Amino acid sequence: MPKQLNAYGILLRPLITEKAQIQASPHNEAVAHKYTFEVDQRANKLQIKDAVEVAFNVRVKEVNTMVMKGKRRRYGRSLTKQPDWKKAIVTLQAGEKIELFEGV
Repeated sequence: MPKQLNAYGILLRPLITEKAQIQASPHNEAVAHKYTFEVDQRANKLQIKDAVEVAFNVRVKEVNTMVMKGKRRRYGRSLTKQPDWKKAIVTLQAGEKIELFEGV
């Protein structure tokens, strides 16, 4: 039987990239209030929404998810593949923000 997911086990880490910082920026209203997380592959959109609302005390408008394919890496003569992982882009309601990302 698979292990149950809890709210804090779903969100693995925030993704701090250049694109993610632009999406979270309040200066660009077209894409404002979007935050990106690496999430557990078993989690669905409703579980991700509930986890963000519980962890950060915000209201979520929508969640977009995608499975990112693992990259191939070379170690000496052998080729290996990193594991696939799931990314979620969470859009918050107007006026909401996550303080974790401020000043990063």
